[in-house]
Amino acid sequence: MSRESDAVRRHWIAQRRAMVDPGAGPPADESWGDLTAEPREVDYVEIDAGGRPAMWAIPKRSAPDRVLLCLHGGGFISGSIYSHRKLFAHLAKAAGVRALIVEYRLAPKHVHPAQVEDAVTAYRWLLEQGTAAEHVVLTGDSAGGGLSISVQLRARELGLPLPAAAMPFSPWVDMAATGGSYKSNRDRDPFFLAESVRQFAGMFLGPGGDARDPLASPLHADLAGLGPVYIQVGGDETLLDDARRLCAHAQRAGVEVRLDVFPGMLHTFQMAAGRAPEADDAIRRMAGWVRPRLGLGEAS
Repeated sequence: MSRESDAVRRHWIAQRRAMVDPGAGPPADESWGDLTAEPREVDYVEIDAGGRPAMWAIPKRSAPDRVLLCLHGGGFISGSIYSHRKLFAHLAKAAGVRALIVEYRLAPKHVHPAQVEDAVTAYRWLLEQGTAAEHVVLTGDSAGGGLSISVQLRARELGLPLPAAAMPFSPWVDMAATGGSYKSNRDRDPFFLAESVRQFAGMFLGPGGDARDPLASPLHADLAGLGPVYIQVGGDETLLDDARRLCAHAQRAGVEVRLDVFPGMLHTFQMAAGRAPEADDAIRRMAGWVRPRLGLGEAS
């Protein structure tokens, strides 16, 4: 692990302290974005996307008709378009496309499926603005990574055309937290204990919510017919098996899927983009993978 990536570990250690003692430090949605360097030559424009607050990240010389629809993480209880704008701007800049970063309602005030419906609303809005479905790729981290799959499932139910691809990283796709890596990586991951993840899931699902609902836990969904999926995950995070199992589940459904595991990295290590070499490598891999899926040439 580089010194710059170790900042991600220190972040999660601080968040564990803040969860145990609320006076120990700022909440994740206030400090998360501090991990990311400000990308240059990117403009930000806040808009209304079909009734949802959203933000365009528009790199200079980017293709105007190709879009990354970006869904932030935060366990469905935190995070925002502001905490994640720099991360998604780095990815959009590397890919040479625009990014639409969407704000969805948060738990526990708003429970599932509010978050899925909000993200689908933004996707539908993009289509209504004249953006072709094959020119849209969904991406997101953690909870947003799971949403990048759930949005496609709900869009399929509604008869909407499906996007070109999805790029979830450190995806949270099992609300029951049953992956073996919760045990095998417990001593390496300073924040995501299985009992904590189940607590977050309970707030997201609401009273009587079903952890096996396919729109909440895509591991239990029929993924047949979805576009290509590129998954990234840290080798030391407890959600490692969420990514591995999603990959295997997609392969069984006949979906083209790629999984990259980054040794020694923790949950959403890509937040250190512009500072850490491991995060920049991950962003470059995503950009190189997504450009052909959007009908563009190789990344520069």
